[in-house]
Amino acid sequence: MRAIVILGSTGSIGTQALDVASQNPDRFRIVGLGASGRHIDVIARQAAECDVEVVALSDPSAQEPFQHAFTAACAALKKKVRTLTVLTGSDAQAELAAWPCDVVLNGLAGAAGLVPTLSALRAGRTLALANKESLIIGGDLVRAIAEPGQIVAVDSEHSALAQALRGGTSSEVKRLLLTASGGPFRGWSKEDLVSVTPEQALKHPTWTMGPLVTINSATLVNKGLEVIEAHLLFDIDFDSIDVVVHPQSIVHSMVEFCDGSILAQASPPDMRLPIALGMAWPDRVDGVIPSCDWTQAATWEFFPLDEQAFPAIGIARKAGKAAGTATAVFNAADEACVGAFLDRRIAFTSIIRAVEQVVDEHIAGGDDREGSAWVSGNAVTLAHVKAADAWARIRALEVAAVLANEVK
Repeated sequence: MRAIVILGSTGSIGTQALDVASQNPDRFRIVGLGASGRHIDVIARQAAECDVEVVALSDPSAQEPFQHAFTAACAALKKKVRTLTVLTGSDAQAELAAWPCDVVLNGLAGAAGLVPTLSALRAGRTLALANKESLIIGGDLVRAIAEPGQIVAVDSEHSALAQALRGGTSSEVKRLLLTASGGPFRGWSKEDLVSVTPEQALKHPTWTMGPLVTINSATLVNKGLEVIEAHLLFDIDFDSIDVVVHPQSIVHSMVEFCDGSILAQASPPDMRLPIALGMAWPDRVDGVIPSCDWTQAATWEFFPLDEQAFPAIGIARKAGKAAGTATAVFNAADEACVGAFLDRRIAFTSIIRAVEQVVDEHIAGGDDREGSAWVSGNAVTLAHVKAADAWARIRALEVAAVLANEVK
């Protein structure tokens, strides 16, 4: 049985991980849960149901409300109120990531996952990584402390690649093929995308995710992040990582080998499968999801990527090849612009326009503010990454405001 800590337990990844664990009590024991503290009643019930040892809440004011909610949840479940450790504050998730356990599942959203990722790796935990941003913005920092096999991908695409890569040696791999659903705007022209509303962009045709990841899927920034992640996880050159659009989201990714053979991992679009693999790797868990129904006719389609309408992947490659702090800037600028779009302050197409400008400025040397100038991978520190992240968020909103005025 594996002892599991879940960071981001109230989010989509966290709740599905708890579902997997509840269906497999002989395989997994949840010992710790972490979340921001915005959904106190949810994490209190989770803690009561799982009999956890520790809870981490990023909001320092959440401890007392949590204790009341936890007592109420135990009463509702007819359970005795147990004593548990409650960590609070900005360091709570990192403390939880180092808690004694076998696997830390990092399901936090965005850049907030970086320090907990580093904490889990330094503590020697197996890291089931759903928070791709922490690997991407941490880059060389993360890889420098990770032992071989210590990071297990939870993204469906990278889980698929890891499974397919079992079919050959590293020297036999020709290229990786990441599949993309195409999001809600597949087939739209660049001109059509200007008038997209937040409501339209939040309607993903396949997956149910948080707002940041859903908007990133609509712009294909998410796929750009996944290209960087694939390079960092599997040490494959960027020029050997391609993206193909597959609307059905049944084939999650493919590996092409030197002899022309292609191995694909296929399953219904259900995140419980890669989550279960992440927690049990390299073993599989029986009956996690129903398989494809082969008694029904089905068509799987594949289309080339329209890079004119969706340039995000090319910009991600540029940042990934520069490495160092460039990937942190790519991610931070995007997070800031997604927030501005959801607040209706900028147009949908302005997200990636602003991200590209900020990345280009950073690589070229930035301005006179701390964090603006690119730092190479060999020299980068956590302080450099944090400074670049902070600068990129400010600069992205400055650029976005100019673009908004241009639209008006």
